[in-house]
Amino acid sequence: MTDVNSVEKSRKFLSITEAAEILGLSRMTLYRVIAAGEFPTVRVGRRLFVPGRALDDLVAAAIASGGVVDAAEWRPTEVAG
Repeated sequence: MTDVNSVEKSRKFLSITEAAEILGLSRMTLYRVIAAGEFPTVRVGRRLFVPGRALDDLVAAAIASGGVVDAAEWRPTEVAG
């Protein structure tokens, strides 16, 4: 099992396999959600990566709402540029 805290602190991006493991999903389920445009990713060449911050923001949104956060309706916070 991947330690969420150590992965997120050490890397800004997670592989699909790592993100799926953290979320408790199969890789294929995560790929389906991504293909449906319901979860943020970054494409580098042919590979997809999940921003670690997206997972942090998703957790924060669930805690703040005190309920269920639907990834299809949720959007990560804007990055100040």
